[in-house]
Formats: sequence, C-alpha cells, structure tokens
Amino acid sequence: MSRIGNLPVKIPSGVTVNVADDNTVNLKGPQGELSVSVDKGMKINVEENELILTRPDDTKKYKSLHGLYRALISNAVTGVSEGYKKQLELVGVGYRADANGQKLELGIGFSHDVIIELPPEVKVEAKTERRSNPVVTLSSPDKQLIGHVAAKIRSLRPPEPYKGKGIKFVGEQLRRKAGKSASV
Repeated sequence: MSRIGNLPVKIPSGVTVNVADDNTVNLKGPQGELSVSVDKGMKINVEENELILTRPDDTKKYKSLHGLYRALISNAVTGVSEGYKKQLELVGVGYRADANGQKLELGIGFSHDVIIELPPEVKVEAKTERRSNPVVTLSSPDKQLIGHVAAKIRSLRPPEPYKGKGIKFVGEQLRRKAGKSASV
C-alpha cells in the first residue's frame, strides 16, 4: 500500500496537463513548462482538476515506483504553478556575488573569481546590502535542477564549523565547534 502514491495530485487553475502516448506527462503553467517521464506500466488518469496515478499490480517494482512518480508529478505541478526558490548566503569578510544574465561571479576568498554558467531554466539574482552578507537567490520551476545547482554552488566553499565562514543556505543551522582552549 502506497500512502503517497494513492493520493490524487490537485491541478491548480492555469496549469494544463497533457499525457502523451509514451507515458510522458507534459505540464504547462505560468512559471514555465516541464515534462515527467513515467514508467510504461503505470496508468495515468486526468479527471477534472485531479491527476490519479495507478499501478498495474502489487509487485515490488511497481510498489516502489508508485510513490516516486506521484511525488515527481506533484513537484512538477507545484513548479509550473508557483516555482521554487533557494537562497544562498555568503558568509565571510570580502565575499561578494554578482549576477550577469546566466553567469554568476563569486569572490569567495580564492586568488581568482569563480564564474559559474547557469542553465537557462534557472534565474539568478544577487543582492548585497551594507553591513550584511551577500545573498544569491535562485528560482526555477524544476525542483531537482535548482537543488542540484544550489548544492554545486555551496560545494565551492562549504561553511566551516569554527567561524561559520563559507556559502550556506539561508536559515541553515550550522553545528559550531569550540576552538582550542588554553592549557593551564
């Protein structure tokens, strides 16, 4: 029994859903377009403003895929209707971020600036205010892609546990360590 897979996916107004013959769900909404490829054995029914996913039998393969595909379709519906956002904070003296189109230029303590070319589906915005850390905001309808891009940017300079310097997600709680204690 899949608790997640049996739940219907609510389709908000403004989102159109088309199911192709090869079991590809094409979604179009105000934030963009996405498509989710579903296993050939799964059955997809679109009724009024709900999408229902059913599996052909109770084999282990289809039981495991049932909840997965339902979650992927649900994430895609949310993405094309509302979109996803990730915010990264650059903590460190002299750290800076500049966004020029699809290029993100980061000054994060290396001898050179790091330039990252972002995919066209991801929109980037860098904001720096006086007396606060620079914040990079990524937005995209694709949840998986935006998470991957944010993780790649964070991996350039992950936050260290002693001072907390590095690139971290906004609101992320870091485990801090005590420094060396003086011997008596």
